[in-house]
Amino acid sequence: MKMPFVRGLVCILAIALVAGCGHSRVVKREGSRPAPDRATQSVPRSGDYKVKRGDTLYGIAFRHGLDYREVASLNRIGPPYTIYPGQVLKLRGQSQARTTAGVTGMPAPRTPPPSGSRGTTPARPATPAATPSTPATPVATPARPAATPALPAVPDAAPASGTWRWPTQGQVIGRFVSGDPKRQGLDIAGNAGQPVVAAADGVIVYSGSGLVGYGELIIVKHSDEWLSAYAHNRRRLVGEGAQVKAGQQIAELGRTGTSRDMLHFEVRRNGKPVDPMQVLPKQ
Repeated sequence: MKMPFVRGLVCILAIALVAGCGHSRVVKREGSRPAPDRATQSVPRSGDYKVKRGDTLYGIAFRHGLDYREVASLNRIGPPYTIYPGQVLKLRGQSQARTTAGVTGMPAPRTPPPSGSRGTTPARPATPAATPSTPATPVATPARPAATPALPAVPDAAPASGTWRWPTQGQVIGRFVSGDPKRQGLDIAGNAGQPVVAAADGVIVYSGSGLVGYGELIIVKHSDEWLSAYAHNRRRLVGEGAQVKAGQQIAELGRTGTSRDMLHFEVRRNGKPVDPMQVLPKQ
């Protein structure tokens, strides 16, 4: 009598185990999905960058984690920050440029910069003015500029935390990690084509696909210090120079440059990444 009872109990346990396996779920960890290679690029060893067609000063500074005002000051470029294909920009010496230009970020006066540890840099900015006969000088060439349109004035003050809003609706699947060059913002899952909106009032300073790892990208300037970026869009709806309001649609969510439909959203202050959760309202 005991043997049939034991066998029956074993069969019941086996059936329960199979049934449990049939309803199991595989939980995918947030960090298991390979992230796009959108890490901030280091400044070239030479300290120089050669402008390519489609580049803007804002895009170059964003790509290298720099403050666009410092890059402009170092290269004596004033608003609207027009640059030319083939032009060589200096990306090093930002701390010296900040001291010379002051807090306004305007180009430094045309006087030799103070002597410092980088003794070779003072002679380079004078090249275009000192050698007008050199045909290769970017300023003297008739090449069409990598146009940066004149931008409307933007308030100097940073947007108050209460004025920021979420750039799209969806689940946050990737968060900001300080010090991790590949996790400098938020990844927000969504459906293809859903609205992507400006997180705060500002001016479009970049609209293109020239930054590796970001796909179709839009950068909004909110003040002299604050920028926000919206990556992997399916379609961009605004061009450079457009003035936008918080909540205004600027793009359609997509998957350009990544493996799923999502928005990658970054906030930068003085060129440095800031955790967007510090300025966005609680959901």
